[in-house]
Amino acid sequence: MNLVVQGPALAQGDLEALSLLVKPQAVREIAPRAFRFIHAMKNEGVPSLCEARRLDHAWMKEGRRFADLRLLAMDMDSTLITIECIDELGDFAGKRAEIAAITAQAMRGEIEYRESLRRRVQALAGVPESSLSNVYDQRLKLTPGAETLIAACKKQGVQLLLVSGGFTFFTDRLKARLGLDHTISNVLEVKDGKLTGALLGEIVDADAKAAKFRQVAKALNASREHTVAIGDGANDLKMMAEAGVSVAFRAKPVVRAQATCALSWCGLDAVVNLFE
Repeated sequence: MNLVVQGPALAQGDLEALSLLVKPQAVREIAPRAFRFIHAMKNEGVPSLCEARRLDHAWMKEGRRFADLRLLAMDMDSTLITIECIDELGDFAGKRAEIAAITAQAMRGEIEYRESLRRRVQALAGVPESSLSNVYDQRLKLTPGAETLIAACKKQGVQLLLVSGGFTFFTDRLKARLGLDHTISNVLEVKDGKLTGALLGEIVDADAKAAKFRQVAKALNASREHTVAIGDGANDLKMMAEAGVSVAFRAKPVVRAQATCALSWCGLDAVVNLFE
């Protein structure tokens, strides 16, 4: 196995400390502040050392090449973008704290996702449709490293799937802006220029995310080992379980515990460094 370690605070002393633990055959620089420990020995001290020094680490099988990937899927809110769109919309309803609290519970897996979404969308009843544009134009920011990751996928012919329990207003715009290949998300009902507090069509939940991932992978004839899924919340876990490599990005503990690896300190571009 190879150990990939990266982080904005990575220093020479960290490399030396890790080398003592895992005794690699070689240590190679992948990118600035990102290194691969070749043929490293697993050591239970690695997670605590990396956590203490704010470093991300991942154990990766040798020969996993980014160029061999066929599909990369990612969640939208708090993954591709830095915000939770529904929380920002809650601001316009004067219910930000209430909605954000439900969001946090859902992402930790404490509330069934469909129920949590219904409750949050109901709280948006009466919010002007123009608030959607305000959130997109004024508050939505891409996560650091997002554009680098997307560019790498396009260079290698890796298809991009954006999955979201959020809303088509945002996923459609991000798809056009970033040149994404596929999206799935929920549709907000709007009447007389205001949100009604209801959704149209089937709710995109954990099962729907996983089903869309399988559908796109099948259409691409992509084997499991040639796929990646990135998410941060409990409703991403079923999709992540379908992928050859699952990445918990600045994620809740329940997600980090079940993912192939976690990125807590680096940007999305760090996903590229996981592969050879």
